[in-house]
Amino acid sequence: MRRLQGRPPEPDDQDSGHAPRRGGLPAELSSFVGRHDDLTAVGALLEESRLVTVVGVGGIGKTRCAVRIASLLEKRYCHGVGVADLAGLGDSDLLEHAVADALGLTDHTRRPPRTILLEHLADREVLLVLDGYEQHVDACAGLVRELLRRAPRLRVLAAGRLPLRVDGEVLHPLAPMGGEDALELFAARAGAVRPGFALTDAVRETVRELCRRLDGIPLALELAAGRMRALAPEQILQRLDDRFRLLTGGSRSAPARHQTLRTAIGWSHELCAPVERLLWARLSVFAGQFDLEAAEYICGGPGLPADTVLDVLDALIAQSVVLREDSPAGTRYRLLDTIREYGAQWLSATGDAERLRRRHRDWFLGLATWCELDWFSPRQEVVAARVECELPNLRRAMECSMESSDEIHLAQYLAGTLWYFWVGCGRLAEGRYWLEHVLDEDATHDPSRLKAQWVLGYVAVLQGDTIGAIAALQDCREGAEQSGDDAAAAYAVHRTGCLALVTDDVVRAEELLRDALARYREVGELNSNVLMAQVELGMARVFQGDLEDAAAHCREVEEVCDDHGERWVRAYALYVLAFVALREGRPGPSRRMVLEALATGHRFHDPLGSVLSLELLALLTAVEGDAAEAAVLQGAASAIWPSVGVPVFGSAHYGTPRAECAGLARAELGDDAYGAALRAGALLDYDTAVRRALTGGRRHPVDASSSAEGLPPGGVPAAGETRRPAASRMTGRGGPEL
Repeated sequence: MRRLQGRPPEPDDQDSGHAPRRGGLPAELSSFVGRHDDLTAVGALLEESRLVTVVGVGGIGKTRCAVRIASLLEKRYCHGVGVADLAGLGDSDLLEHAVADALGLTDHTRRPPRTILLEHLADREVLLVLDGYEQHVDACAGLVRELLRRAPRLRVLAAGRLPLRVDGEVLHPLAPMGGEDALELFAARAGAVRPGFALTDAVRETVRELCRRLDGIPLALELAAGRMRALAPEQILQRLDDRFRLLTGGSRSAPARHQTLRTAIGWSHELCAPVERLLWARLSVFAGQFDLEAAEYICGGPGLPADTVLDVLDALIAQSVVLREDSPAGTRYRLLDTIREYGAQWLSATGDAERLRRRHRDWFLGLATWCELDWFSPRQEVVAARVECELPNLRRAMECSMESSDEIHLAQYLAGTLWYFWVGCGRLAEGRYWLEHVLDEDATHDPSRLKAQWVLGYVAVLQGDTIGAIAALQDCREGAEQSGDDAAAAYAVHRTGCLALVTDDVVRAEELLRDALARYREVGELNSNVLMAQVELGMARVFQGDLEDAAAHCREVEEVCDDHGERWVRAYALYVLAFVALREGRPGPSRRMVLEALATGHRFHDPLGSVLSLELLALLTAVEGDAAEAAVLQGAASAIWPSVGVPVFGSAHYGTPRAECAGLARAELGDDAYGAALRAGALLDYDTAVRRALTGGRRHPVDASSSAEGLPPGGVPAAGETRRPAASRMTGRGGPEL
């Protein structure tokens, strides 16, 4: 049988140890060992079948095989590969959001995420990998069934402990590793913890017996190899005998390999010191990744002082109980799903699970609060990366707060506090889900509820949902007036002005935005929202023809942003200034500013800022005389708008650059050539379109080291630089009382 060949990845643990990233394949962190026959067999099945499921017990290596196969086959799928890790998903309602995220999709509209997926995949050749779906098998099966029916070029590779049971599904049971593969895996992992270790004749048979007794289960082999730091192979084998006899007696109906895996994990658990077992159990409270500070705060306590957590965590890493991963947010850690489940059982047995869940919730409330403050700082990009990594834990924190009517206000506070992530990092659809979910619960007009209401109104405005925006903002303003919350009233007025602006009621928009800015000054508010109100006021002045006043407002915003290191709002200010410069006949400065705005929007995964910049850049390119390239950029923008909302908000004023560009390009090219260029641009995906624009297409090479970044040297601190969050009372911002 022909073996698969492809670029060599660098995987880590045999079951699910990889560093996730948004869209595309996850980065693999250590050598992949063996499984050549499995890789070839699954590759052949994918050529014949559109749904192949790799099934097996936890720890058998399903995730590693699936990711490896996807990496080897990546070039065969012209529209790419997406890997959706569903193991940490707490709510089946978020399944489609997770799959869309795996495909790198961002959508700001109110359309159901399933509709977005179906439209995206309808005519694309994509390999979708679904991993760890067991907790949501029915929902996942329903989604896969419809995607395969409606997207004829889609293929799905699933990896889980049980079949999806969808028509056309072909199973590949993943067996334990064979003798030589198991030996190679043990030797590789043992060599990592004990440099110089080799399978000499003196130890080969002992290791072979060890692998046999562990049934060739990769997770069990790696746990055993982790003990090579302190023990010889003979000692491990002896202790394994003792632990096998000790940790038996599981359900007779359970598969033998389930019992074997539990024995292997239980054996590793027995070999841990009591304090290591305690940390293992407490770490099971995390969903997905976590960092050291979170582990110290949440897991430190009786029997495990916070200042000892690092040493104990290091010991668990050495034993392969905890995985260390590098991410855009810095060094992170995670438990494999099977390891986490085992620890959760022990935590439940201690009677301490509820306290740990609340401590986990409190930490992530504090983290979200500090990240909101840090959003208005030079650490803005770090905040975006941090919240992206912490999203599974933030979801779990909201779910925890929703369980008690006395704590609903904490869920509302958290959903509202994450406005900068929902709005600034292209997560409007999921933000809308959480905001509506937490506001469904009855509560008084306390600051947390008011904050969630104005954020919901903000999201609805950007999605083009006028009715939803009006309802949320009116409720917020009425509640703010009843409770005397001047800050919430200011936000409600501001977002109502924003709604007027995008619906072309420019005079009223100016009136409301000026009112909001005055209210902000009265309550002493200064943050990204306040500056955005001033940018929007500048846009209102542009629409009324007062370019000088508009530029003055946005130059002031630019200065404040530079003082505070704020980049996201600065990009919108540059967009307005570029608009003004173009109207004043200064194409050179206009191009420089709009390219920087585009680059910054792309860095923050903000498709709204990016598509507005593309529309303006298309007009600028037409004015400069390259009608064909202008039409290509305009076509690319047209393809992005459906994931944002109504094109140019349905606004005649915001649509002016598009209309003028179309007129200039069509007059220069003629209808046929103009239409062909539009269609060519519409074929570009979001990333490709932005990259083309930033590199100047055919005519305007730019310094990619500066324009592509959109940030000044030294403007962003090292990844992982964050403040330690603390649960505290917040006043005037809708903060929680813990």
